[in-house]
Amino acid sequence: MRIAVVGLGGVGGYLAAMFAKSGLDVVGFARGEHLRAIRENGITVVEDETQWSVPLNAMELNAAEGHFDVVMFCVKSYDLEDAYKQMAKHLDNSSILLSFSNGVNNGETLRKLSNAVVLDSCVYILSHVEKAGVIRKKGKVFAAVFGGDDTDAVQKVAALFEEAGLRYKTPSDIRTALWKKYIFIAAFATLTSYYDKSIGYIYEHHYEEAKTLLEEIAAFAKESEGVEIGDEVQKALDTAAKVPYDSSTSMHLDFQNSKKVELESLSGYVKKPLMQKYYEALKKRLDA
Repeated sequence: MRIAVVGLGGVGGYLAAMFAKSGLDVVGFARGEHLRAIRENGITVVEDETQWSVPLNAMELNAAEGHFDVVMFCVKSYDLEDAYKQMAKHLDNSSILLSFSNGVNNGETLRKLSNAVVLDSCVYILSHVEKAGVIRKKGKVFAAVFGGDDTDAVQKVAALFEEAGLRYKTPSDIRTALWKKYIFIAAFATLTSYYDKSIGYIYEHHYEEAKTLLEEIAAFAKESEGVEIGDEVQKALDTAAKVPYDSSTSMHLDFQNSKKVELESLSGYVKKPLMQKYYEALKKRLDA
């Protein structure tokens, strides 16, 4: 199985490193100084007090060659369509595609673009690029979640995660599973960005706001898709209490570093009053 990991940020970099470490046939795609550092020194993962490095076959996306059996898109949601179009000539109908981008409709985006096998997916992880070539993973949180109607494809991807020693889940109701991830990341990406504070700070100082925002997202999931995730409100708050206090979200980090942000998929997507208040404020900050 030949694997492509498109985007070697906090998620893709960690996945590609773990696949390479286990001896799987993986190619990572990145650009700029991050790519140069990986090609020269391999990719480094810092996990709490441990650090390790592994050589990784990495290149720019336009330099891809050959056919890929599995493609994991780990780019920002706004780059997904362009990333797919650059990868399309290296796929066929038997290729398996997954997007670990933030949001609940990335699988739908890929299905509109491709005749390949698309699995809906998401990932639980706290990680980011600490510096060129280095992925910083915080805490023990990790789980890849994926599923779909093609059970053979699900089993093939599961075998890859099994071989890499990575925790994974293959729920029968993948739509509900996606919303269970989304409720946490949408709420805390929005709040950490709005207040420019860590997840721990939000939990400690803005608990009631976080709870109300989570309740809004749960209500929106039920209204828009009939997905019931009311029980996830308290679970999300419990998770926020358990992660390292200074942990944040990728959208917050992108705001801090003046990068393009996933505001539409994480804040603009939920059409509810409190979320829209934060969304409009953050949008004004981007436009300023």
